[in-house]
Amino acid sequence: MFETDKKSALDAISHAQFIAFAPYIFQASVILRDSGILATIEKARVEGTTIDEVAASVKMSRYGVRILMEAGLGIGLLFKKDEKYFLAKTGHFFLNDAMTRVNTDFMRDVCYDGAQDLKASIEQGKPIGLRHLGNWETIYQGLSILPEPAKESWFNFDHYYSDNAFPEALPLVFGHHPKKIMDIGANTGKFTLACLDYNSEVEVGLVDLQVQLNVAKQNIEAAGYSHRVQYHQRNVLDNTTELPEGYDIIWMSQFLDCFADDEIVSILQKCHRALGDNGRVFINETFWDKQRFEASALSLQMTSLYFTTMANGNSQMYDSHVFLQLIDKAGFEVVQQTDNIGLSHTILELKKK
Repeated sequence: MFETDKKSALDAISHAQFIAFAPYIFQASVILRDSGILATIEKARVEGTTIDEVAASVKMSRYGVRILMEAGLGIGLLFKKDEKYFLAKTGHFFLNDAMTRVNTDFMRDVCYDGAQDLKASIEQGKPIGLRHLGNWETIYQGLSILPEPAKESWFNFDHYYSDNAFPEALPLVFGHHPKKIMDIGANTGKFTLACLDYNSEVEVGLVDLQVQLNVAKQNIEAAGYSHRVQYHQRNVLDNTTELPEGYDIIWMSQFLDCFADDEIVSILQKCHRALGDNGRVFINETFWDKQRFEASALSLQMTSLYFTTMANGNSQMYDSHVFLQLIDKAGFEVVQQTDNIGLSHTILELKKK
């Protein structure tokens, strides 16, 4: 989808202006949504509404409503006919689409302030923008203690995408009849809980930083599954530690994209050493080159910039061709590749070469 330049010269110069004013476009759009202006205009439906009518319905000056609604025309959220304003298709989706809301809140609450540090983050290979949220080397050390609303928006973003893949992923994983599954990068324990619900006998070992395991443990204990769970505190980048052995399957969901190329190889090599000869590794990832729509690919390409500025400074949402080379380098081969899982995921099943 990126092999040709499909825009006309007129469309291209218009798009260039959109980029030039992007910060104000984003901020105005969010205020139009959160102030109730878009919702008020939506209620007018086919009749439309005026600036005065909207100003009377929301807690904002007429001046503020006017400049925002006029901006909404250029942005494409609204259209105007006979002095009446109407909600455009883009405005409808910006207001009502769950994925758009999750993405918007994530950008506003987690990424926006740090975006100004993109250049410094690239130059230094560190998430310089993270300073706007807390004093950690990477965002993963502070996930459970992020300030609000960043914490809620981060987990909503992460779970919205990963959770959608679980219903299709579980039959693939349990097709091997595993007795013990290792969940690396277990986060809040969502996949672990899905496995424990899916199969009444399987045991799951969670591997993560202690700050994350604490949260996962609370969720698992609340669900009554403590007797089938083990917790393994690990920093997977620590070369002095290895992964626990004795597990039939290793699962990693939206985990390896949190690391640089050489780090991914190192983690997979640890998986190789911990896994038996007949074991399997399942990787759930979003590859931008495997998307069906340009908007999905764009979302992933922009999320790479979040990794640069806010997460760790050296990872990204990968091109699958790059990722598959790392798998091969670590001593694994892909047994099965299943694309278009959930919203935008690919599940890779690996075995030792």
